[in-house]
Amino acid sequence: MDRYAVFGNPVKHSRSPWIHARFAQQTGQILTYTAEEIPLDQFDTHVLEFFSSGGFGLNITVPFKEKAWALCDVHSAFAAKAGAVNTLLRNSDGRLCGDNTDGIGLLRDITRNHQGVVVGKSVLLIGAGGAVRGVLPSLLAESPGSITIVNRTVARAQDLVSQFDTQIELKPAGYDDLAGRTFDLIINGTSAGLQGDLPPVPRSIVSTDTWCYDMVYGRGDTVFQAWARQCGAAKALDGVGMLVEQAAQSFFLWRGVRPDTVPVIAALRQELGSQI
Repeated sequence: MDRYAVFGNPVKHSRSPWIHARFAQQTGQILTYTAEEIPLDQFDTHVLEFFSSGGFGLNITVPFKEKAWALCDVHSAFAAKAGAVNTLLRNSDGRLCGDNTDGIGLLRDITRNHQGVVVGKSVLLIGAGGAVRGVLPSLLAESPGSITIVNRTVARAQDLVSQFDTQIELKPAGYDDLAGRTFDLIINGTSAGLQGDLPPVPRSIVSTDTWCYDMVYGRGDTVFQAWARQCGAAKALDGVGMLVEQAAQSFFLWRGVRPDTVPVIAALRQELGSQI
């Protein structure tokens, strides 16, 4: 049976085996997919052993996405720009190929599942870590009007901005720089909500037309979602749809078949008790 897995640390919480089992059942693919917690200092060894023993493909989650990028022989355009990889496979020449499906997953959820628009919009990305780095190339490709990256350490946002040569207005900022500004789309790319915290963004950045999107998810509203609703945002979305959509893109890269994500998202929401 064709073997797939997600490598991370920690990884027990991962919903990827649940999602890919449903994709396989839906599309008639015969495969196994497991979650594997990898020691922090043994990532390269475990990846190479997985493929040398007949493994077909890997998903990579925190904290290994940049290590996966460094291990690859070939990068997709999005992975090359992101500097991070969440999907690994071997090509016909046996070379290790890396892709990043996070940005595609985010955009498909916003534009297809929720009929949102990114083209021409003012976008605020909160955070300058791996999550934001992973989705930034796809967001830029969607031709927004502008993207502002805000981070506690402005130098990190500046460094990220400097790595992209684009005609889109792309600017770094500190939280104090947001006063008096509003945005069409605000994306939380920090993990603060997992600890019950909220990024120190002012309520004034949200208007009644603003869409707010949290890249993480949980049972019920995330902290950022609840804050967005309190601010009167037009939409307050979590990362459930992004999770399923990025998995579907990985599945397509591995199997050449694109699963229907709608019923899988609905089933996962029901299990989590989350809402849109």
